[in-house]
Order: sequence, then structure tokens, then C-alpha cells
Amino acid sequence: MRPESEPQPVIETERLVLRPFLLTDCNRIAELAGHRLIAEMTANIPHPYFPSMAEQWVSSHNALYRANAGVVYAITLKGEDSIIGAVSFPTLKDNCGLLGYWLGVPYWGHGYTTEAAKGLVAYSQLHFGLEKLQVMHLVTNDRSKSVIRKLGIPYIENRFIRANGYEREVCYYEGQLK
Repeated sequence: MRPESEPQPVIETERLVLRPFLLTDCNRIAELAGHRLIAEMTANIPHPYFPSMAEQWVSSHNALYRANAGVVYAITLKGEDSIIGAVSFPTLKDNCGLLGYWLGVPYWGHGYTTEAAKGLVAYSQLHFGLEKLQVMHLVTNDRSKSVIRKLGIPYIENRFIRANGYEREVCYYEGQLK
């Protein structure tokens, strides 16, 4: 367990600042994550997505971090505090992290997700002892497939998962970090 007095650190990359989410971000989260394309491209974000759902999600982050069980970051552009997406290890266990991310539709195609994921992975290797990475994407999500390729994580197999009441096929990747 991490002490209450230890805040979740901020991570900076070339163009981004990864910071803890705040309850004041909830309307923005609902605006971005609530876009129908986000729900279509992710296994666990429903549509519609309301600010109350964001509040519940953000309220869970501190306990996850304190327990060393995971970490969630807001993605912001340097010089701006408004979020553009999220990158996380919703699960960190036995030096293995399950990587998750989403990015608001207006920010697609600029390499922000890859940059944020690389920043979080590098930080987690140093501070969480991360040695192995797992990640998955819906079989139809070519954008996410591109991010995973750039991270260099090997494809393992297709799997079926149950999310939001539906059976969804995902491509599953797993690999040791260098």
C-alpha cells in the first residue's frame, strides 16, 4: 500500500502531460468518451456515457493507485489542462500490466496515444517494476492495432471477452519489456 500522503506523480513526454484525473474533469470525460465511435472502438466504454459514470470511474482511481493494483492517467497536451483521453494500467499484478487507453475523436491521428502509452510504460518500468505488458483491442479497431504494433508487443491470439453485456472478440497481445 502507498501512503495517503504520496500523490500520484505527473508524467511528461515530448508533447503530453499525463496527470491524475480530477472530479472537475467529469464533464469533459463524458463529452469525449461519450462519443459513439469511442464505444464502438472499446470493449468497456458504454454509449451513452454520462458525467455521473465518469465521477464513479474517477473516484475509483485513488484506491487503485494506493493499493499498487493499477494506475490511471488523464492525457493532456503540454500547456493545456483540458483532457484529451486516458491511458492506464487498470490491472498491475506480479510485475505485469494490462494496458488500456482511449483518446477523444478530435485528437486521433496525431500519435498521442502511442506517446502516452510509451510514457506510462517507461515510468511504470522504473516505479512499479513493470516487466511484462498485456494489451488487447477489438478485432475491428485498426487504430489500436497500430498503437500496439508501435509498442512492439507480440500478438498472441484472438479471444472472446464479455463487456457491457456483450460477447466481444479481441486481439490479445503479451510480451516481456526490454
